[in-house]
Amino acid sequence: MDMTVQKAKRIVVKVGSSLVTNNGEGLDHGAIAMWAEQLAALLRSGHEVLMVSSGAIAEGMQRLGWTKRPQEIHQLQAAAAVGQMGLVQVYESCFAQFNLRSAQVLLTNADLAHPERNANAKATLDTLLKLGVVPIINENDTVVTDEIKFGDNDSLAALVSNLIHADLLVILTDQGGLFTADPRYDSSATLLSEVLAGDPALEKMAGGAGSALSKGGMLTKVLAAKVAALSGTDTVIASGREPHVLTRLLKGEAIGTYLRSK
Repeated sequence: MDMTVQKAKRIVVKVGSSLVTNNGEGLDHGAIAMWAEQLAALLRSGHEVLMVSSGAIAEGMQRLGWTKRPQEIHQLQAAAAVGQMGLVQVYESCFAQFNLRSAQVLLTNADLAHPERNANAKATLDTLLKLGVVPIINENDTVVTDEIKFGDNDSLAALVSNLIHADLLVILTDQGGLFTADPRYDSSATLLSEVLAGDPALEKMAGGAGSALSKGGMLTKVLAAKVAALSGTDTVIASGREPHVLTRLLKGEAIGTYLRSK
């Protein structure tokens, strides 16, 4: 892994639904406690960390007793509103175990596209980081429309990385990184250890969504790395199933795929 990863000061960590939920059975409290433990270790080492977390809609579905993700926008927004309560409760209690404070930050594309709101969002996030608070960021699903949606939390994480000039974006998924083909279906697929973000060939390799609860897939992660690179942010795509993946990455272990910005 490139030395740039080890030197990263400001880090955005994105975790997908498959890493914070129990296969559609609501939030995985143990998994979230594990993320809190790793983020606490990074903060003790002098890093600044923001977290972009999926899981609100999945939690809302569980609380409402829905077994199938709805298609109608207002049902999705209702699920997000219900689930956001649980998501924040779990993160707050897990971070408190490590004497950390967390903050909920909900954003829409319109917030980042409007100059004044963009500046306000950046100032708030900068202030939270200076206070040692971990911002838990999600899309504001309850008010968003198709015209102003980020589309997925990979895109949101990339734009947040641009906003706060992060050194590193870590996208954690249930796959080991970016492969030459989908390893679930092609046994000859090999892991790409280091590539240039924005290389058009990467988009051709990326596949679709990995689970029924996941909105994004590997393609959205490749595109997110491309966007993050615009502000000089490097990206790592790695498996969130790896033990202590965040602390190991920052120690220089070669885990997943490193997409350098230049």
